[in-house]
Amino acid sequence: MNKAKIISLMGPTASGKTAFAMELYDKYPIDIISVDSALIYRGMDIGSAKPTKQEQQKYPHKLIDICDPVESYSAANFRHDAIEEIEKSLSNGRTPLLVGGTMLYFKALIEGLSPLPAADSDIRQQIEEKANKLGWQAIHEELKKVDPVSAQRIHPNDPQRLNRALEVYLISGKSLTELTQESGEALPYDIIQLAIMPEDRAELHQRIEQRFLQMLDQGFEEEVKTLMQRSDLHTNLPSIRCVGYRQMWEYLNGDTSYDEMVFKGICATRQLAKRQITWLRGWKQPITWLNQDNKDTVFKHIF
Repeated sequence: MNKAKIISLMGPTASGKTAFAMELYDKYPIDIISVDSALIYRGMDIGSAKPTKQEQQKYPHKLIDICDPVESYSAANFRHDAIEEIEKSLSNGRTPLLVGGTMLYFKALIEGLSPLPAADSDIRQQIEEKANKLGWQAIHEELKKVDPVSAQRIHPNDPQRLNRALEVYLISGKSLTELTQESGEALPYDIIQLAIMPEDRAELHQRIEQRFLQMLDQGFEEEVKTLMQRSDLHTNLPSIRCVGYRQMWEYLNGDTSYDEMVFKGICATRQLAKRQITWLRGWKQPITWLNQDNKDTVFKHIF
């Protein structure tokens, strides 16, 4: 029996994934499902390079604008929601096209999630009490000893993730890194994995810079000012730590100059692209790399 077919279109930020997905929507019976940890947040449109309202009307994207910026949303939440959207799409006789650059979401969806221990309120409280006495930097140092990979990934000012990573180790005796490398339940679909990336790294860097400057022209500063008016949003939240938002927040808070914000925002976006490319280079499953010469042929073959 043939498995149902789904397509994943991965790639670094500013590589042209969204524009290509919309181009494909005009040609094939596909449903676009976003795989992007910034696009999930409502009111964060310009700085996340979200498709415009007009584009979304013409090219509907699932899993966009599903969370308030104060809410937390995990890879497990994404997997659940994405599977739901995949099943809806397949039941309508269409092909799901998963598009984005949040590689952890792709990993969680395609490889499955390893079973992590449930939260333990006593251990969490112990960690919080220690943090109140010694500061979260001390918790970060403690995590570095038992799980250096997670410590490198989690910022010292991110108490929610720090607490969880250390809690997992204290409960299980295994690091979060070890446990997340254990595969969970794989998807019961035929997954065609594609990646798009400009062949010249300098070209990607240029596109990142141009896009950031374009966001500034489109009113990114005003967008973040609106977010700052809310008393429940702060820089420890995953939403505000999104690339670009944190740098703009720091500028509006008087911590950096405008020019420094622009420089840091572009640098942070380039670093994000570098991490995404590293993920893709080390991807376990076979990937078809798309370029201007082969992309039409690849999709004609798929459909």
